Amino acid sequence: VGLLGLPNAGKSTLIRAISAARPKVADYPFTTLHPNLGVVRVDAEKSFVMADVPGLIEGAADGAGLGIRFLKHLQRTRILLHLVDIAPIDPDADPVRDAKAIVGELVKHDPELANKPRWLVLNKLDLIPEEDREKAIKDFLKAYKKATKYDGPVFPIAAISGEGTKPLIYAIQEALEQMARPEVDDESETADSEDA
Repeated sequence: VGLLGLPNAGKSTLIRAISAARPKVADYPFTTLHPNLGVVRVDAEKSFVMADVPGLIEGAADGAGLGIRFLKHLQRTRILLHLVDIAPIDPDADPVRDAKAIVGELVKHDPELANKPRWLVLNKLDLIPEEDREKAIKDFLKAYKKATKYDGPVFPIAAISGEGTKPLIYAIQEALEQMARPEVDDESETADSEDA
């Protein structure tokens, strides 16, 4: 599973919250300089690897920032988690525009990568007053879906406290198991051809 998102979206914080990995976390962009891998244990028998890839920025596909060096790491993943800071401190930040820019970088770098299953993870819920959270999520999704035609899963979380991360990791595990299961038709065709 690959984590995508702008610097400071909370990718390192999420990987710390759900795995034993201990990437450096700080409140400035480009804290993460190397991809971090964390094993996420769902239960005693089930786990998956999550890759925290250093922050993409607009222009990464053209070589800006660290993005181009690390976009290739995402090609090995089966699911991309697109982390979005839904409560940016910067008053000029626009989460919808920023999220759209990341998708644009993926498409530019590698359309095949952009076609991988991509789930939206709205992070930093803890920075929004509880009574305003539902509206903030709804407003973001309305604008984002209109701009990108996104219709995949959405997980609102607060990575720093772990809030909302359990449903996310269980859904990931289930999706990965579904992807690993061979189609029943394929098995019967293989069995027939082996007998022949």
